[in-house]
Amino acid sequence: MATNNMSIQRIKREFKEVLKSEEITQCSIKLDIINDNFTELRGEIAGPPDTPYEGGIFKLEIKVPETYPFNPPKVKFITKLWHPNISSVTGAICLDILKDNWAAAMTLRTVLLSLQALLAAAEPDDPQDAVVATQYKENYQMFESTAKHWTNVYAGGPHKLEEFDRKVQRLKDMGIGDYEARAALSRNNWNLERATEQLFS
Repeated sequence: MATNNMSIQRIKREFKEVLKSEEITQCSIKLDIINDNFTELRGEIAGPPDTPYEGGIFKLEIKVPETYPFNPPKVKFITKLWHPNISSVTGAICLDILKDNWAAAMTLRTVLLSLQALLAAAEPDDPQDAVVATQYKENYQMFESTAKHWTNVYAGGPHKLEEFDRKVQRLKDMGIGDYEARAALSRNNWNLERATEQLFS
């Protein structure tokens, strides 16, 4: 029980650190506590400027193990997004500090800031979502438009891409769900015929 207590004290201290940070005043990160024993938190990061995620707010599920800070928190995106290192399906994240490169000196604030940095600097050679990574490397412009579209739809971003919306609607008219339609089109570089073929094959 002692370690758990220690871990709770540590999380409380880190929670305060986030609340007092200048990133909070700039509204670029946010942290909320979901349950009384501080093992479940909800994070929020703003999409970094000059990226397709700019203007979006991305929510994160953060689960803190009893062995914290010796083991990293389990973090995943609740907000859907299009990024090589984040699964467009599950929100799972490929980031070394959340796995083997975790250090007990890291804090919840560094985790949020690292994820924000990941949005600004993708690593397509170490992907979580291979389809997104391939698009990023082979057709960056298409990747950027798709990422902007997902930011607009799922994270309240400012970029409306009517051509993409129309194609999603076409598939929805055929009885395909909203997310399934968007994912199929995104994976097929917004080629309606190919996406339709994939969905109905």
